Amino acid sequence: MRKKKKNKAQETTPEILPTIEQEAAEALEDISNNFETLYKETLDRYTRNLAEFDNFRKRSIKEKAAQYDDGVRASAEKLLPLIDNFERAMASGEKTHAEDSFYQGISLIARQFTAYLTDQGITEIPADPGIDFDPNLHNAVAHTQDDNFGSNQISDVLQKGYIHKEKVLRHSMVRVAN
Repeated sequence: MRKKKKNKAQETTPEILPTIEQEAAEALEDISNNFETLYKETLDRYTRNLAEFDNFRKRSIKEKAAQYDDGVRASAEKLLPLIDNFERAMASGEKTHAEDSFYQGISLIARQFTAYLTDQGITEIPADPGIDFDPNLHNAVAHTQDDNFGSNQISDVLQKGYIHKEKVLRHSMVRVAN
């Protein structure tokens, strides 16, 4: 009986073998095609994630710089009234108390405030008498008739204005002629 079973197994093996080989070849071909597709999809996903991360990094750097600039502007806006008061104090005692040590101390503090603003990139808006009025930089609070100045020219500066990186912190308050 044993011999008969071996013979039957040997007889059926040659019939099944080509079918198994064909199925294995098809499965291998499917795996190869799927692998190539999977590789392309994975590479595409990786490239997109890398680009998104790079964009996020650049955006984060810009946001941090903008936050820093906003902080500088906010602190400078609070310092501007102090600087104005120091300049008024210096102007009131410039002629009479120029040799006084108190006046010199006030003058030193005012210069230090001005140096701080310069270090932070904050500059004074040009508003000298005789230059043309610019509504983006100047705030006209008065209008005068003066033959010494042309039309729409600044005749007097009432309060200094300041700018930081092309953003106006405070407009210059000016009197405009003619």
